[in-house]
Amino acid sequence: MSIQVTEPAAQWYIKELGLNEGDAIRFFVRYSSGGGLHPGFSLGISIEPPQHPVLQHKAAGITFYMEDQDYWYLKGHDLQVKYLEEHDDIIYTYTEEAQV
Repeated sequence: MSIQVTEPAAQWYIKELGLNEGDAIRFFVRYSSGGGLHPGFSLGISIEPPQHPVLQHKAAGITFYMEDQDYWYLKGHDLQVKYLEEHDDIIYTYTEEAQV
């Protein structure tokens, strides 16, 4: 499992959230009427330093991570965070982790 954030997506977070180099974005699981990878749940974000990160990725000087209690959400999948220029927004895509 991995988290991958493209540089343009990282720049979008910096602009939208007023981030500075060295800040950290936590991806966490929250209840949702829609759903991403699992019906009834989606990813939320918060600006906070890592405590017990299981996954992390650094882009544009920002650390993007997921704590161990949210690990179940991505189990068996990789998360890619990309910037959609036509919508000036980001998108999460999930791909099955390659089996070795």
